[in-house]
Amino acid sequence: MSRTKPLHSWDVTCREAVAIQKIFREKLILCDESPPVEIHSIAGADISYSRGDDRFFGAVVILSWPAMEILEIASSVAQVPFPYVPGLLSFREGPVLLKAFDKLKQRPDIIIFDGQGIAHPRGIGLASHLGLFLNLPTIGCAKTKLVGTFEEVDQERGCHTNLYHKGSVIGAVVRTKNRVRPVFVSQGHRISLPRAVEIVLNCCRGYRLPEPVRQAHLAVNRLREAAPPPCKTRISAPESDPAPSEIDSIRPHSKE
Repeated sequence: MSRTKPLHSWDVTCREAVAIQKIFREKLILCDESPPVEIHSIAGADISYSRGDDRFFGAVVILSWPAMEILEIASSVAQVPFPYVPGLLSFREGPVLLKAFDKLKQRPDIIIFDGQGIAHPRGIGLASHLGLFLNLPTIGCAKTKLVGTFEEVDQERGCHTNLYHKGSVIGAVVRTKNRVRPVFVSQGHRISLPRAVEIVLNCCRGYRLPEPVRQAHLAVNRLREAAPPPCKTRISAPESDPAPSEIDSIRPHSKE
């Protein structure tokens, strides 16, 4: 899979990263194509890492649609120099996942990320950011909320309610399994919210997470657990960068 668009450098400061987000947020396409992309395969993407380890492990799993049979798995491991700053996690996770995507022999029709799409303080989480790089329809499907408010979701599978932030709908809170905590679905790029919700629900096979994300989660954790112990190296933010509190006041370690 080699149709990645090099939109910007990943070697940036926190201030530059915020500026990049504000620019590229305006380039997102938040509607379905006409006609909508026909789905034959769908990918899930996830990142795993351990505290105190500057290595990030990324995995992409392509499954057939609608059978949800695994067609291909690709993975990548890399050290991450960008510091942990809430709201800027795509600058830590993005480069690792793009290396995994580059290893794929086939190109999926759509991708679900374990993370946020536009349900993000600046409207461009991991699924949106990498959707622009990959130029594919992408969906964010997160286990926790990053920003927004919502009303309680009914307990039955398939029920969902809108997620709001600053008066706008930024996603949906979706019950994917009876009486199990919902997931937070948002548009990434080149897709509408109703279709994103529909695809997530159609991918579920009795678990809380849609099957592409679940399989990517299993694959990346196997990769991390099999890796040798890390070198004890910590990389901190440049002194010229703002403190995390100057950028966002987001709950730490929420998937973006």
